[in-house]
Amino acid sequence: MGVGKSTVGALVAERLGCVYRDTDDDIVAEQGRTIADIFVDEGEPVFRAIEKRAVHKALAEHDGVLALGGGAILDEDTRALLAGHRVVYLSMDVEEAVKRTGLNAARPLLAVNPRRQWRDLMEARRHLYTEVAREVVATDGRTPEEVAQAVLDALELKEA
Repeated sequence: MGVGKSTVGALVAERLGCVYRDTDDDIVAEQGRTIADIFVDEGEPVFRAIEKRAVHKALAEHDGVLALGGGAILDEDTRALLAGHRVVYLSMDVEEAVKRTGLNAARPLLAVNPRRQWRDLMEARRHLYTEVAREVVATDGRTPEEVAQAVLDALELKEA
């Protein structure tokens, strides 16, 4: 959350001359409401089922840079599908998360005690991110342009 996946993903796609897609945007467009509203109205399990369908559909149809929501990797089937792709985990520490989001944005999983919640989420998810990632790129203290270049370098991809 707040790592810059949408911004960096769009920059990487632009530099590669390909199409960018974000599964969070797909979900919002399909559902006609925000992700926060889905969480509040229907709960996390319903959202995760919607997210799983969106990710699987995007992986089947999209041939470009794809950004996934931070919880997409919680699903075992999704992790298996990601195994054949060039996945980059954009990492940051809690201090960077505070700088970027203030940890007070509309993020349903951070509603109470955001710093602790963020740390707990990362503790629970980090091993899953690294399981599916071909590369890990730290975003702390970097501009989106610097992170995009680091992604290209890590994957040994050349700009179009």
